[in-house]
Amino acid sequence: MTDPLSHSYYAATAHAWHPRPDQGDDRCDVAVIGGGFTGLSAALACAERGFSVILVEAERIGFGASGRNGGQLIPGLRWSASELEAEFGSERADALFDLCWRDNRVKARIAKYGIACDLKAGHLEAAWTPKDFDAMQQEADCLARRFGYDSQTVEKADMPAHIASPLYHGGIYDPQGGHFHPLNYAVGLAKAAEAAGVRIRENDRVHVIDRSCCDPIELITERTIIGARYVIDATDSWIGDLEPDLGRYTVPIMNYNIATEPLANADELLPSNAAVADSRFVLNYFRLSADKRLIFGGGERYSQTPPRDIAAFVRPFMAEVFPQIANAKIDYGWGGAVAVTRNRLPHIGRRGNVFFAHGFSGHGALVTTLAGELIAEAMAGTAERFDILASLPSQPFPGGKWLRRPLATLGLLWYALRDRLG
Repeated sequence: MTDPLSHSYYAATAHAWHPRPDQGDDRCDVAVIGGGFTGLSAALACAERGFSVILVEAERIGFGASGRNGGQLIPGLRWSASELEAEFGSERADALFDLCWRDNRVKARIAKYGIACDLKAGHLEAAWTPKDFDAMQQEADCLARRFGYDSQTVEKADMPAHIASPLYHGGIYDPQGGHFHPLNYAVGLAKAAEAAGVRIRENDRVHVIDRSCCDPIELITERTIIGARYVIDATDSWIGDLEPDLGRYTVPIMNYNIATEPLANADELLPSNAAVADSRFVLNYFRLSADKRLIFGGGERYSQTPPRDIAAFVRPFMAEVFPQIANAKIDYGWGGAVAVTRNRLPHIGRRGNVFFAHGFSGHGALVTTLAGELIAEAMAGTAERFDILASLPSQPFPGGKWLRRPLATLGLLWYALRDRLG
């Protein structure tokens, strides 16, 4: 399938990957649908536990958000730690914090399997307004006092140590965060999974999950019928195609990235080589690649139709932050859909022997790997940690099949307008 949004820096610099021909039968213990971070990490973790696994991907490994995102590794969830504690109480907040802040499964996977994906340390959230910085100072105090977690507030006067832009009013720096080449991480997971015995089938779309027979569940694909005791639906933005009722819990938002040519002054733009995301509702996020390009994401669209010229669409956002490279040559422009939930928390759960995880809301580069591994734990009979994430509250978007996305778009536009009005 030709994808007009796939002209990415990541695709151009990805490690070679070709799945081995699958000569096995069409029965397995676990069938995984989706070749992104969630599906790959779940498949690998299941194989490590001795399950036979078939992973089916409609396109190619890392085709969706896992291979197109900004490469930012941001510990935690879209809710701050203090928000989680205020909403859920101390005990539950502690459990969520241990999972989503302290337990960096991406770093562990990279180390265990020697995945070459340009991993770098450090993430900075930049304050768009003084009020945002005040909130960051309070959060840093909560992280240190309540959770014993190391983060650092950065005063406005000290921001040049991280970013050569006058726009921001300070920030919060997390040394446990970082950035990486997401598609090469996905390819590395795929290679590790295949070496562990996972059979990977690309370019084979699943059309139906047939539960009419409890054992096995049958996946009807374009090429075959797969029988499995367990199924993991890790299709994220496309989950509604297979399970329409789960599709009601997310709406897709189109997001766009550019990569400049290699820049002679790259280290002057981001001296600490941290990934940066700002505090606006429609945020900018950016980092340096291993070959000193600026990878910049900015703006979003609520229509599925991409801009005619992605580079021209994103450039003004980059120029606002870094006027000194406003006219830099842009070598790549790409985009994709981000599945967003109503409350920005992921929607994870189980229905019989079918597990699902989706709606990471633009904050999934770390949590997706965790979710996949927790599904494997639950499948093996230890569900306590899985239940912590599965118990996060979730609500479908109102409006039904036809009005859900228009109503969600109106709400998103309102929050975007508040950004512009200050």
